Amino acid sequence: MRYLSQRFSMPNEVTRSTLNDIGTEELAHLEMVGTLVRQLAKNATTGQIENSPLAQYFMDHGRGVYPADASGNPWNAATIAVSSDPITDLVEDLAAEQKARATYDNILRFSDDPDVNKVIKFLREREVVHFQ
Repeated sequence: MRYLSQRFSMPNEVTRSTLNDIGTEELAHLEMVGTLVRQLAKNATTGQIENSPLAQYFMDHGRGVYPADASGNPWNAATIAVSSDPITDLVEDLAAEQKARATYDNILRFSDDPDVNKVIKFLREREVVHFQ
């Protein structure tokens, strides 16, 4: 057992602190996206909502923020892959950073709202920094 705890422990407090800060910031990204969606929907009329691709979402959740992917699948902890191998887990995290960046790129291709784009560009930049 001692071997395992030595093999898989963090190399130092700086590494542990850096990874903790990145994880905390990722949760803040979720909050920022949720707030952005809430702000965009707050003044939508019932007719606009009924005639939008998001009508079913609003039927289920109203104007509340409910973390889900574009297909409507709710976020849950099962989407986090953890193997207990630090290298495997870091590579998984790097892939997640790239997937988030690609999602932000897609949003920027479709959005013509400068306020939305400003937030998305900020989030995209942070994903790039985390990947690096």
